[in-house]
Amino acid sequence: MTSQSQGIHQLLQAEKRAKDKLEEAKKRKEKRLKQAKEEAMAEIDQYRMQRDKEFRLKQSKIMGSQSNLSEEVEEQTQGKIKELNGSYNKYMENVLKQLLNAVCDVKPEIHVNYRATN
Repeated sequence: MTSQSQGIHQLLQAEKRAKDKLEEAKKRKEKRLKQAKEEAMAEIDQYRMQRDKEFRLKQSKIMGSQSNLSEEVEEQTQGKIKELNGSYNKYMENVLKQLLNAVCDVKPEIHVNYRATN
């Protein structure tokens, strides 16, 4: 009977060791999964930051070129306004004189198509 109890005792110990090994393996597996998940999250964050940086760079190029275009258009517009103002100031008096002469210096004459009816 002692050999039977020793055999049972050995089986129980073997079962306990197997159970302990299974629990240890489960813990290692959980630890590996957790570590893999953390590594994947770190890799995702790094990829996201890289793509975000590329996006900001492209956006700044596009927006920068748009702001440069608007500045260039504004500059051209101001130049054209100055040019037109200069032209206006230069020719204003001459045009006014010609207009006043045409209006004030009336030369009465008979129109070429006029026919006297008598």
